[in-house]
Amino acid sequence: MRSRTVLILAVAAALWVAGAAPADSQSRAPARKAGPPPPKAQEEKAAPAAKGERKPGQPSKAPIVIDADRMEALKREGLVIFTGNVVAKQDNSVQSADRMEVYLDEKGERVLRIVSTGNVRIVTEDCRTGTARRAEYYDDEQRLLLIGDAKVWQDDNVVTGEEIEILLAEDRSTVKGGARERVKSVFYPKREGAKEEGKPGPKKDEPRAASCG
Repeated sequence: MRSRTVLILAVAAALWVAGAAPADSQSRAPARKAGPPPPKAQEEKAAPAAKGERKPGQPSKAPIVIDADRMEALKREGLVIFTGNVVAKQDNSVQSADRMEVYLDEKGERVLRIVSTGNVRIVTEDCRTGTARRAEYYDDEQRLLLIGDAKVWQDDNVVTGEEIEILLAEDRSTVKGGARERVKSVFYPKREGAKEEGKPGPKKDEPRAASCG
């Protein structure tokens, strides 16, 4: 069994963790001898932690881990090409394809764009699954473009078209039909207390985000 190529593309830490260093000891307020601080002071201390949490659709600090049969790096072009059962993962997002082209910035430290072709399948953080003949992901814009027999579904709701554009940060999508087929959507209204019966689970060896059932 031949070994597969694994590449971890880490984004420059300075772009994301600026200002995260601990405060100087001189800036700390002196400890009080009295009892515990009032409830309001405790709430104010907890607030900064909530601000640091990443919202869905925002650029992730986590590295992109790509697993493939073969890798070719073109340094001058700022391009890395993966071929053969390619699987890319970042946080809870998973993308698989026959070929994946990763375009980097001038320093080779940050992913700008990813183009995938052949048996493209994507699972987003919010558990939406998409398939197409070609996929283009633009990191700065947080934009995902599915081209050619595009299909996106979540639970039983399905949307199909020739091209589907998903703006991850805005939670907004646009679907375009082609010359052969118009846009088709199937939505099922949710009913309280209804049980999910006969719902097929993910197929064996099918790429699936960790947080998606």
